[in-house]
Amino acid sequence: MAAHLHAFADPAALAEHLAADVAARLADGVAQRGTASIAVSGGSTPVRFFQALSGCDIAWDKVVVTLVDERFVPADNPRSNHLLVATHLLQGKAAQAIFLPLYQDVPSALQAAAIATERTDDIGNPFDVVVLGMGSDGHTASFFPGGNHLARVIAADAPRGVMTMTADGAGEERLTFSFPSLADARYLVLHIEGEAKKAVLDQAQAGSDEMQMPIRAMLNRAASPIEIYWAP
Repeated sequence: MAAHLHAFADPAALAEHLAADVAARLADGVAQRGTASIAVSGGSTPVRFFQALSGCDIAWDKVVVTLVDERFVPADNPRSNHLLVATHLLQGKAAQAIFLPLYQDVPSALQAAAIATERTDDIGNPFDVVVLGMGSDGHTASFFPGGNHLARVIAADAPRGVMTMTADGAGEERLTFSFPSLADARYLVLHIEGEAKKAVLDQAQAGSDEMQMPIRAMLNRAASPIEIYWAP
């Protein structure tokens, strides 16, 4: 599957262009279907993008926001993707959006995954927009090399919804949407920054072993070409 590379001079320019492109896709979803959905990723890379998107003038009260993946930690934990999104995206105009978290206050990640699957069942079939990140090990979402459920979560016939993942590189136990839940998004984006991440991407595109570098599942088997937004 081909990928489309959008290269920008710097992360600030990338954030502004990505926000405008995503806002246009969400506005189209609202216009065509009365609602729109977006799943976003955590980490430090998307902060500028979140801040730019939060100021876009769209019908945010008709937009559902959720997470591609999440650590099994409470929403006030500094490592929570929920906290990141609440701080940087669900502000300004975007404060009117409907947010569906993956973490649930239950004893186990498995229980949380079941609840999150049920609560997000009617918004991701498919998502209007999915914005992925990528780690230096070639993981995306919580598809970690060596993850205990990696083969299942990236399988073409994996169940739609949220699954659990543990891996040496993951830290806390994770909650993650499965490959089929993300790979058919109407607009599928990979947002990366820096020369080191570009080198990881080049390595991923040069090979085929998805268990070694799980981002290859998205690059090779997504329903439509992935849109790569990169700045040095």
